[in-house]
Amino acid sequence: MEKIDFLDKKILSILSKNARIPFKDVAAECNVSRAAIHQRVQHLIDAEVITGSGFDVNPKSLGYSTCTYVGITLEKGSMYKEVVERLQHIPEVVECHFTTGPYTMLVKLYAKDNEQLMELLNGKLQGIPGVVATETLISLEQSLKREIPIVLDDEDKKL
Repeated sequence: MEKIDFLDKKILSILSKNARIPFKDVAAECNVSRAAIHQRVQHLIDAEVITGSGFDVNPKSLGYSTCTYVGITLEKGSMYKEVVERLQHIPEVVECHFTTGPYTMLVKLYAKDNEQLMELLNGKLQGIPGVVATETLISLEQSLKREIPIVLDDEDKKL
């Protein structure tokens, strides 16, 4: 991954607070041209520093009232990619991580109610070849959600 300079960090800091801000406003805040912002942002996208943008949809507004984390134990860790392929066909699964610790994988999913959660666990997740156990943790409340902080320090200005 390429080195990110002070201007890149400043742009990322601004965009991470408001992805919808017009580039002309970012340019004004950074004291550079709009073209420079366009080029920098495109470069950050190409370098996979910026991996996406969009709107966060509240799952509850769509009827998904239960947020659940599921620890999955696989027969063999090498089965991870095949299991991920199967999980991609379950739309309620919104995150999947290959982990260390007591589980091979940690999955985040949303269910409309306990009945759907049971169907997702028993009818889908536990039926995937290689899955030998699951442990379910229901989130009662999301108290914090944020992006990683982008620190602008004097060392970056020297780059």
